[in-house]
Order: sequence, then C-alpha cells, then structure tokens
Amino acid sequence: MLEFLPKDVREGLVLAQTRKARRSRLRVQLGQAVFPVVQLTADTIVLEAGLSPRLRGVIDVFDGARLFLQGLVVATRQEDGLLVCSFKRSNPVSDTPPLDYVRDENAPAGLLPRL
Repeated sequence: MLEFLPKDVREGLVLAQTRKARRSRLRVQLGQAVFPVVQLTADTIVLEAGLSPRLRGVIDVFDGARLFLQGLVVATRQEDGLLVCSFKRSNPVSDTPPLDYVRDENAPAGLLPRL
C-alpha cells in the first residue's frame, strides 16, 4: 500500500517509525551491542537495517531491563531501510517457573495449623 504514495511521503513515514522506535523500550541485545526494535508482532521483529546486523539464531528481546521474549530467527529480509526478521518460534519469558499441575483459583494459600 505504501508503494502508491509519493516518495517523500514514504520517506517521512519511515523516518517517523524510526523516531518512534528510538523512544521504545523494546530492544534486542547481542553481547554488549543493543539494537532498538521498530515493530514486534507474533511472527516477526523489525529493526533498523543500518544499525543492526543480519540476525539468525536465538535472540533475546528486552523491555527496558526485563527479559521479555526469547525467539528463534530463521529468515531476514530488508524492506525500505528496515530489517524484517521472521521467527520460527517465540516464547514469552516468565519470572516464575512453570507449573506441572492446575492451580485452583479458590484453593487456600497454605495449610492452617491445628489448635
């Protein structure tokens, strides 16, 4: 749909997206290098092509200092100065370990001692 717009309008839209990405807290960290995330969907992550390398393998996505998502990148392509990476899988990261049983909502918090 963007291909029908004039070139200067398309460039303005891309510039607005990159400025918005710089204000975003989402980032990909590889070693000491940090790359801001322009857009994140269920099956893709979009980064600035000029700032980030071509990604492949397991990546960690952070929201500020908190690990937010871990994904396996299998394919990358460049579109309009953006690097679009496709996930084979993406798993949200939780602060608590997974449960191997069903926790009832009405269950007591603990056992009461006998009097």
